[in-house]
Amino acid sequence: MTLASPFAAQNQFKGTCDSESQKNIFNRAGIAGTSQGLIKVLDTARKVSKSDSSVLITGESGTGKELIAKAIHKNSSRKKGPLVVINCGAIPGELLESELFGHEKGAFTGAHRARTGRFELADQGTIFLDEIGDMSPELQVKLLRAIQERQFERVGGSATIKVDIRVISATNKDLLAAIEDGLFREDLYYRLNVIPIHILPLRERKEDILILSDYFQKSLSKRLNGYQRKIFCTSVEQALLNYDWPGNIRELENLIERISVLVEEQTIELNDLPEYIVNNSGTNISTSVASVFDNGVGFNQAVDQYQKSLILHALEETRWVKARAAALLKMNRTTLVEKIKKMKIEPKSEMPVF
Repeated sequence: MTLASPFAAQNQFKGTCDSESQKNIFNRAGIAGTSQGLIKVLDTARKVSKSDSSVLITGESGTGKELIAKAIHKNSSRKKGPLVVINCGAIPGELLESELFGHEKGAFTGAHRARTGRFELADQGTIFLDEIGDMSPELQVKLLRAIQERQFERVGGSATIKVDIRVISATNKDLLAAIEDGLFREDLYYRLNVIPIHILPLRERKEDILILSDYFQKSLSKRLNGYQRKIFCTSVEQALLNYDWPGNIRELENLIERISVLVEEQTIELNDLPEYIVNNSGTNISTSVASVFDNGVGFNQAVDQYQKSLILHALEETRWVKARAAALLKMNRTTLVEKIKKMKIEPKSEMPVF
């Protein structure tokens, strides 16, 4: 498979005005793709990188929101300062305030010494608040003040700490719906959403799929000594293009690494792809439907097989973390556990199950 370079210019994005070419140069910082949806995102990122305005990046999980945040920072006047990343959804609510603003010695049980928070660490640089939609309403009040005034107090402290930072946040949630439900503060939303950037899911910019696949293989070549890049046959390319990629770019990257490492032949054939990719990609879908009747498979059995493929796919993509797999499938964790037991689904290889 011969593909165009994953970059229009190796590490740069240029605007449309030639007379302003030097001003419009934008370092992509490892972002591959040529779709119109991505180019629109990069153009907005290029413009906003020149300012200190707050940016809210939205999009499904795995679309590359953190990459866009990093690109904005690397192209800004703050690029020599730190980029401090904090995932608000990965830290328990009772600890998140301390992570953001720090704490003084003795502020709470276990606080044996003072600690510097992420806001303080980001001084003269950028703080990236990922999964901002998971923050509790109580902490949102304190965050709003810190963003408005660029100052705060550590937990258990009284001294005011002033910082010079740029705030970029991201979420895969519908914050307007969260506002309606009383889960997110409207005033904080408008403070964060000065410049909105929405990243399209991979299924809506499929022209990037093969470019990304090639880019991930190039990355593997740099990481693995003696790695020989694979060739995708036409049916494999078509399956990749037809599949909807619910895990977006993260899912595609994981797949490319998996088959590149596990398939020893240089050419990747259709049967080298996971069953769920082939079955759910729409490749020869009429033939697949016809084969149900040709093989004497009944309706209920066919539905069960399809469900099993979906569940197995979600589990493999989340390394068998059932809570995350349930979220990917948009079902309750208890329902997923029941289906796993009923269908006797087990890991193909030894791996931790959560």
